[in-house]
Amino acid sequence: MVSLQGLQKLTLLDYPEKVACTVFTGGCNFRCPFCQNRDLLLCGQPSQYSEAELLGFLQKRRGLLDGVCISGGEPLLQEELPQLLEKIKAMGYCVKLDTNGSFPEQLQQLVAEELVDYVAMDIKSSPAQYGTASGVGRLYLSKVQQSVQFLLQGTVPYEFRTTVVQELHGAEELQAIGHWLQGAQQYFLQGFEDSEHVLKPGLHSYSAAEMERLRQLVLPWVPQTALRGITADKISIEKM
Repeated sequence: MVSLQGLQKLTLLDYPEKVACTVFTGGCNFRCPFCQNRDLLLCGQPSQYSEAELLGFLQKRRGLLDGVCISGGEPLLQEELPQLLEKIKAMGYCVKLDTNGSFPEQLQQLVAEELVDYVAMDIKSSPAQYGTASGVGRLYLSKVQQSVQFLLQGTVPYEFRTTVVQELHGAEELQAIGHWLQGAQQYFLQGFEDSEHVLKPGLHSYSAAEMERLRQLVLPWVPQTALRGITADKISIEKM
């Protein structure tokens, strides 16, 4: 069964142009120091609620919600995710997948089977600094690169996004990311906010003006680069 750890029952922000809910799965193969969901990182956690409870909630919200965001953790660690998505799609919902891109085969399969309508892929840093930013060395970089190349083909609507942290992301990293993602449909630089939920407390965000300067550095390669969440409130995970 899919490890279901949390549910945000309503979001107007997580799924572009959709009224949606966000489902949080458990387990992640990365250990990004700026991760806001450290309680979801361990694999093998028992579900906080059942698949039947989730599907019951979605059944009641038909006509009120447009989409379901599948986040984590890293959802593609869940072997039974395709079966769950089939049931969600059968109810008429659009599905957005949040992923770190380290499972390109599973990503391509879900897209090919039309189980995912939108993909948001996290770009942790430049290729040279990916190990530090992801907390796991360079082990997954080739997989991440495969996912980037797949999304750049435009088979499915997508966005790339980077949570920008002073200690990890400077001008050199942002320019390298821009070159890497050249021609991307959408790229967002997200504001970081320290909290008690962050894996490594004590990291620092940039000011709005500094974030805009970093955005300008990316524009030559990715004109569709925007800022997001510079003053956003912390996301809370509601247990069912």
